[in-house]
Amino acid sequence: MFLRSLVLVVGSVAAAAAFVPGLATRYLETAASGTPPARVEKASVSAGQDAARYTGNRSAVIAADADGHFTGLFSINGRKEEGMVDTGASMVALNVSTAQRLGIDKADLDFRYAVDTANGKARAAYIRLDRVEIGPVRMEKVGAMVLEDKALSGTLIGMSFLKGLSSYKVEDGKLQLTR
Repeated sequence: MFLRSLVLVVGSVAAAAAFVPGLATRYLETAASGTPPARVEKASVSAGQDAARYTGNRSAVIAADADGHFTGLFSINGRKEEGMVDTGASMVALNVSTAQRLGIDKADLDFRYAVDTANGKARAAYIRLDRVEIGPVRMEKVGAMVLEDKALSGTLIGMSFLKGLSSYKVEDGKLQLTR
């Protein structure tokens, strides 16, 4: 059952890519394409670049970017990282380079899961993040998948984070996350 859910993570991203132009090329690249991925490598970004605003002590609001994606500055295991909210992804997904920046040792990653992406197969390792937060919205012990760098160039904030919220909704081009 877990493996089935795991395959759905990347399958959901693939389905979203069919409906959101550019999602696959922006976030999922594989070695099979023969070309290096168009990387959006953002190590730690400054808090001044945070597109989210906070409403009271329970909610964060993220405005859609020019492509209609909801991207914000999240704190993952205490380190700032830009992430795109993806309700079609079953889990939070990040690449090896990002995982290492977040303090996860590559030697501890067990790439035993084969997952299908929009551009082919990739290997993935399951981890549990200590915490994922944006403003006052905080989740602890969040399940995540780490994919090889060639398979994923950005961080996706999927349902393993969102399902712990009391609500999330899109209204007037803004995504509201409420804990």
